Amino acid sequence: MASTLTTPARPSAEPPAVRCRTRVLALPEARWALAALVLFLIGLPLDLLGAPAWTWGPLFAAAYLTGGWEPAWEGLKALKDKTLDVDLLMVVAALGAAAIGQVLDGALLIVIFATSGALEAVATARTADSVRGLLDLAPTTATRLLDDGAEETVATGDLVVGNVVVIRPGERIGADGRVLDGASEVDQATITGEPLPVVKETGDEVFAGTLNGTGVLRVEVERDASDSVIARIVRMVEEASATKAPTQLFIEKVEQRYSLGMVVATLAVFFVPLAFGAGATDALLRAMTFMIVASPCAVVLATMPPLLSALANAGRHGVLVKSAVVMERLGQVDAVALDKTGTLTEGTPRVTAVRPCAGRSDADEDRLLALAAAAEHPSEHPLARAVVLAALARGHRLLPAEDFSSTPGVGVTATVGGDTVEVGAPSRLLYGAEDGRGADGVRGADDVRGADDVRVTRAATVAASLAAELEADGHTAVLVKVNGMPVGVLGITDRLRPDAAATVAALTGLTGTAPTLLTGDNPRAAARLAADVGITDVRAGLLPQDKVTAVQEQERAGRKVLVIGDGVNDAPALAAAHTGVAMGRAGSDLALETADAVIVRDELAAVPTVVALSRRARALVVQNLVIAGVFITGLVLWDLVGTLPLPLGVLGHEGSTVLVGLNGLRLLREAAWQRAAATAGTTSAETLPAESLPAETASTGTTSTGPAS
Repeated sequence: MASTLTTPARPSAEPPAVRCRTRVLALPEARWALAALVLFLIGLPLDLLGAPAWTWGPLFAAAYLTGGWEPAWEGLKALKDKTLDVDLLMVVAALGAAAIGQVLDGALLIVIFATSGALEAVATARTADSVRGLLDLAPTTATRLLDDGAEETVATGDLVVGNVVVIRPGERIGADGRVLDGASEVDQATITGEPLPVVKETGDEVFAGTLNGTGVLRVEVERDASDSVIARIVRMVEEASATKAPTQLFIEKVEQRYSLGMVVATLAVFFVPLAFGAGATDALLRAMTFMIVASPCAVVLATMPPLLSALANAGRHGVLVKSAVVMERLGQVDAVALDKTGTLTEGTPRVTAVRPCAGRSDADEDRLLALAAAAEHPSEHPLARAVVLAALARGHRLLPAEDFSSTPGVGVTATVGGDTVEVGAPSRLLYGAEDGRGADGVRGADDVRGADDVRVTRAATVAASLAAELEADGHTAVLVKVNGMPVGVLGITDRLRPDAAATVAALTGLTGTAPTLLTGDNPRAAARLAADVGITDVRAGLLPQDKVTAVQEQERAGRKVLVIGDGVNDAPALAAAHTGVAMGRAGSDLALETADAVIVRDELAAVPTVVALSRRARALVVQNLVIAGVFITGLVLWDLVGTLPLPLGVLGHEGSTVLVGLNGLRLLREAAWQRAAATAGTTSAETLPAESLPAETASTGTTSTGPAS
């Protein structure tokens, strides 16, 4: 039933999510490393100035303990599992240095080693921080309805299955559930990726984090907060930080054999000189130095910091990369396949066709659009705003509307200049809620209400034909009636993303091959859009299995295909691809589980940027491995051929480890993202000027539900 709104009820604006950043000292690795560093710096001048050993000895001993207990404990646990951990070898080397009187050098080794571990912990924490802040969509509180009808405000985390919550206009829904009572339109783009609000009535499912429109809903909770879509996203982020790239897994596999070989070589470096008459102290010092400089710490640290830093940086810019494996694979792609709707188009509707009914002298294009805009002016529905903006763009002055009312899922009604104007979905305004379609899916003129009036019947038939033509061409049809008479139809379409053409060009430059368009839309619409963005390989009218076949054809040809999609229909292709990327701030359940990465902010330009960032991370991994290899080889040869002082060996080994770690952390900086965007040949939407939309003129503050989407 239509409801007439007489007072302004603009939905309240959602406060921006506050991104919580983990403090460095909140990490235990950082606290222990800092404690070891402070103790070392206090003891260092005392030792260098020749103070008594009792002044600096306890300080160095405390530095050994604070900086070395954790890696030693982890190494012992690994040894229990018959695994030789490099961390344990470093602690043993430090203790060996202390045993032969090189206490300062051993303490320096412990401090730098602890600092390296802290750097890696910081990179991991930054990854989780970045994406958790972006995905803070769900409200913290909800209004729970009690059995006696009273209401109470509770934390959304305290809601349990079976609770009933009240969702008022403009509020975000606090839990996944089902509507018990009420009707409204819900913007669920954050969950399903749908560009337009969806009518929700009794029995319909709603999701936590989505934004309620103009109605009041009573919702029964069907999932615990820990099982909601958003909660699953957070879990995926945490799991991503725990994953290891193939390069890292290979290094760790080799590390075990290398470590065993290094222990054998260390024993040889100690015993062989002894057999030729060398002193025990000199032989032990050379062996300890060898074990330190030959340790593969820098090699082990070469892979994860660049990938984790790239993952964190991508998260800050709205790209949820699920794992280090995916971050590494993104840089390998050499072919791209794109979906059309919701991927190359942005989900912002606009009026692209104005079709008056033939023979209606009282409703030419300008009058038709002006009447529709006047009636839609009080509404905040996206389609209504599109109509108002189209009228303003043509220079029309919006006439005042009176007696405005709206019905969710049907449309709006208002009195404009003494005429009753209705704007809404043709299926509802022409035929009512009951389904009167024939076997071919098209209603006949005899089904129209008011068929006694021949003129109304004829006009309805013309309007139905216009609506069918527009819908067949990919438009959303909106019917306009004046005093019960259909006078015309508006065609509204989603518009191409501003960065779509640049993104296609950037992906072409990165892969060396133009992307392929895979869509279920009709060939004419697909070809027209493909021509606008520079795509020549267009495959239209595809079912989900057809998209999979197209991807598999390229995979069999030796290509590593990146598929970019936005919905359930794209999920099979996302799964079949070398790497799948889903559009949408959170995505549907299936898309989240299938895609390897999610473009949280719906910025298409972020895709080539993250590919370029992945390639930069892979280049840094190679660079780090070269740095580590050069240092290890040089220091080992120095120790074996000449005499490498233990302090220089410690500084060289740990310095290379810290250098490798810091080199990887460079990708955390904002400049790294900007350079990746420049390399890709595109610019992130964050740096583009925001579109100036006269929102004030699109709404007077009276909220309503516009035509059904």
